[in-house]
Parts: sequence; structure tokens; C-alpha cells
Amino acid sequence: MSHPEGLRANSSQFTLEGRPFRILGGSIHYFRVPRPYWRDRLLKMKACGLNTLTTYVPWNLHEPERGVFNFQDQLDLKAYISLASEMGLWVILRPGPYICAEWDLGGLPSWLLQDEDMQLRTTYPGFVNAVNFYFDRLISVVKPLMFEEGGPIIAVQVENEYGSYAKDEGYMPFIKNCLQSRGVNELLLTSDNWEGLRCGGTEGVLRTINLQRLSFGAIQHLADMQPQKPLMVMEYWCGWFDVWGGHHHVFHAEDMLAVVSEILERGVSINLYMFHGGTNFGFMNGAMDFGTYKPQVTSYDYDAPLSEAGDCTTKYQLLRNLFSQYHSEPLPEVPPPQETRAYEPVFMQQHLSLWDSLQFTDKPYRSERPVNMERLPVNNNNGQSYGYTLYETTITSGGTLNSRNNIRDRALVFVDRQCVGCLDYKTHEVTLPDAKGARTLGLLVENCGRVNYGKTLNEQRKGIVGDIVLNQTPLRGFTIFCLDLKPNFMKRLTNSSQWKTDFKSPSVPAFVQTRLCVDGPPKDTFIKLPGWGKGVVFVNGQNLGRYWFIGPQHFLYLPGPWLRSGENQIIVFEEQRVDAKILFAENPDHGKTVDVYKLPFCTLL
Repeated sequence: MSHPEGLRANSSQFTLEGRPFRILGGSIHYFRVPRPYWRDRLLKMKACGLNTLTTYVPWNLHEPERGVFNFQDQLDLKAYISLASEMGLWVILRPGPYICAEWDLGGLPSWLLQDEDMQLRTTYPGFVNAVNFYFDRLISVVKPLMFEEGGPIIAVQVENEYGSYAKDEGYMPFIKNCLQSRGVNELLLTSDNWEGLRCGGTEGVLRTINLQRLSFGAIQHLADMQPQKPLMVMEYWCGWFDVWGGHHHVFHAEDMLAVVSEILERGVSINLYMFHGGTNFGFMNGAMDFGTYKPQVTSYDYDAPLSEAGDCTTKYQLLRNLFSQYHSEPLPEVPPPQETRAYEPVFMQQHLSLWDSLQFTDKPYRSERPVNMERLPVNNNNGQSYGYTLYETTITSGGTLNSRNNIRDRALVFVDRQCVGCLDYKTHEVTLPDAKGARTLGLLVENCGRVNYGKTLNEQRKGIVGDIVLNQTPLRGFTIFCLDLKPNFMKRLTNSSQWKTDFKSPSVPAFVQTRLCVDGPPKDTFIKLPGWGKGVVFVNGQNLGRYWFIGPQHFLYLPGPWLRSGENQIIVFEEQRVDAKILFAENPDHGKTVDVYKLPFCTLL
């Protein structure tokens, strides 16, 4: 008995099961959407007229420590792909190992950087071995979901945008072999922007293109490279991401629709990146560095057709009308929007200073010289991946403290626990006050997000990465505390009997705690923190992500399923200034906007 044929690219049009097929795709990342909302988002995708889901797979979440894998709960990739199949959606899997995705280190686990000689995205043996071990596990999860096994996966991407990196001629053939040698027989694709197309391909693998504007003859360029092959825009950027201190990027619906319409009129397949962006929960946002380091914000709204909270936007309605023309049957009904609620403000009830919380961290590490996060002997010797690290040493004078640009990425400077300044990529010097006798110098260093795109991936070690000097003399004799704010630490912190209730002058940095009482079924809401400075919010133990008064983002999305009827615990870690209350809103405030279409592309990067 012969099995139906999967996706094929043997002529100028795709075929699936032997019949002509047009990919009308959209990207939704399961790791950016609370699992209880997967169904809602995929139903809305189907109702918009799309037939294919694409998703990246983040290695750093699935293998957080070397050899320790997690494919459960929020990371249940098998359940997500199976749900897409249940909705009648095909799936294009983009397993990396590098995914970019505006995600910390482009999805690569930080423990790779323990090797000082590591060369990421190359055939360097340390990287090859780690990829092989990871793919052994990953492919065993997704193999039963391939088309030939009766599953929805019709294509698999080989790495991601390697043409923009292109450091090793043997690398793409290696990744291709990683897939095929483990029994992946579906159509293989690569994905590159216009400039990376020539270098990013590999033999026997279909090239696709990433773009936002139909300029430089991009589609024709792809057609010329692959005569008599189907054309596909793997990432049609229908919005853009934001960085702290910038503006919220918008791409007007009419401008987007004009390009999508033309792509479809030309008979080209398309995947909307992002169809629904979601959220960089926790510490998972990436960063960009093209001469200036810029960390990305917590929201991954992306000005996508579905908003961060899953609402249908004007873009969604326009695209639904457009895609309906490519279906012979009426599209399914659009699911109703999620209800949102502006809860009453809550007032801070308890606080605990950073210094009082240190007893709940793992045993501090003592070292003569500073040690970067990834090399700390924590997390079963996998190093520290995310969060904050406190470096303390003794000084006997004031004067000029110079970071020599060895702070990654931002450090609050303390003398005897009083803040005296901040060091980052732009500020390398702080003046320390004079005083007699020995004092404690503290440097609270935050990993603000590892760069996810470009040539600097091997330089993304965090914490203090070299000498810090006081009056030209390198500091020595450090005590180093790991503050990655993981669940076990937060649990110990919560159960402490040392929380203080006097709110006249809470010292910062501090953990601040309150309760939100929810009457009736919980609804989505948006946390607003006017009057606060910079920090992280936890609700019922879930890390919602970072906030920072510099914007553009002035809210944190709090999904209803992460709340419960009755009492909910909120803990804020605030670095600089505490306010007495937290506000809630029904709608987000993205801050000042800038139109992507009116910017030269290079300014986006």
C-alpha cells in the first residue's frame, strides 16, 4: 500500500499529497503563549484563513542544563503540534539549533559558553557534540509527528538565516545530516534575508526568503537562484520588535496588506512572522548589537495580527478578508475575544531588602578574580544563565572605579550597601566617596539579554567578564552571589519570616510583596507600575518579565490562567525606586510609536 506523498518542491508550485498546494502560514511560538491559550490562538489562526503553523524550538528551554531535558507542560512540543493537527493545520518545524527569534542567545543554551574556545554555529567539536546530543532527543519527540508517520509536519527548516553568519562551509551540511540521519524525510528548507540568500543554502534544500518590503527585486532574485522551484517568503515581517529606550514599532495595516496581496497575486507561498507574537516571559528576551547594545523588551507583541493578549486587530480582519479569497469554503467563525479586567490597585504590604535576601541564595562563591555568570559553580555546574549576580569585595579608599567595559550588561554600584552609581556599556566610570577604613563594594550585575543575531554570539558571556579597577588597580578577593531568581529561591524567600511591614523608607534594591484578591473567574489584565524604576514581577511564582521606566513598554501582560479566584501573590524585585501601589488596566500601553515602513531598514537593525 503506497502512502500519500508529502510536501514536494519539484516544480514551480508546491504539491502536497500529489495536488497543488499553497502555504498560507503564520508563526506562533508555543513558548511565548500560556499553554491554556494555545487552542484559542490556533483557532484564530485557522479562522483567519491560514493553513500552516510555523514554530521555532528553543534549545535553551528544552535543555536548560547539559543532559537535562524538559518537554513537559508549557514546553510540551508534542502536545502543541498535535493540537495544530486537530485544528486541521499543517506544521513547518524550525528546530534550529539556532533560532534568532529575539530570544536570549538565539535559543542556544548559555552553558555552551563555559568552553572558552566555543565557536557557536560552526563545526567546532564542542558545538557539534552538544547539537548531536540535543537532536537525538528532539527528533525522537517530533519524528512520530512527521507527515510520513501520519502527522502534520510537512517541512523542516535547516538552521536559521545562516547566510547572515556563514562562518563555516561544513556547518549547513552537518545540520542537514543531523535531521536526515535521524529519519527526517520531509521537505527541508532554509530561510534567509535577501543578502544572506547566496551563502545560506545547502545542496538539496529549498531556499526561502525573509522580507518586509518587495524591494531589490527580492522575489525575482530567489526565482533566479532556483529556477522551476516554488517560491516562498518564510518570514513576512508584518511588524517589528521593540528595544528598551526606543519607540514601539508599528507597521500600518494598509501598508502590510498591499505587500501580502502582491505576494499572493504572484503565486508565492507566505508565512506571516509573527501571526501572534506573545511574550518574552521571564528573562528570555534577546538583544541586538550593531555597535550599540540594545536589549529587547518583555512584550513580543510585534504589532502582529493577533495582539500580545491574543486579540484580533485591524490587520487580522484585513488578512481574513484577503485569505478568504483563496478558499472555496467559508472560513470558520472567529472565536470571541478574551475578557480583560482592570483590577483595583493593590498596595504594597511587605518588603525585604536585597541584602536580607542573600541568605536564601545558594552558597556564595569566593574567587580572587571576577568570574562570569556562565562559569559560576551553580546549577549542577552548568553556570548561571539568567538574572542578576552580586559581586562583593573590600575596598580601603575612594576614587575612580573603572569597569574597562567588562560589565555585562548593567551594574548598580554600592559602597556599604548605599548605591553610588551605575555602570553599563555607555558608562564605564563611577566616583566612589572617600572614607577611612575598610568598606564593602558591591556590584549588582544584570544580564539584560544575550544578543540573538549577528557575529557576536561567541562574546555573550554575562556578569563581570574581566578586571574592574579602582584607581588603576584591579580589584581582587570577590564573594559572588547567584541571584537567578529561580523558583526554589523565590519559594525560600516567600516563606521567610523576615519580611518587614514598615513602608516609610524601604531600602532598594528590594523584594516587595502584596496580594491581589480576584472575585469570580480570573481574567487577563495588564500590570502598570508608574512611579517604579526597573525590575521584575512574579505572580503566583510565574516570572512575568522585566519592566523599566524608560519604556516604550509601560505594562506587563498577566494572563488570566495564571491567576486564581481568591488570593494571588505578587512579588516585585525593584532595583531603584519603590512606589506604594501597583495598577491594573484592561489594555496595554506600548508607549510612543514609530512607523517601521518609514524607517530605513538599517535603522531597525
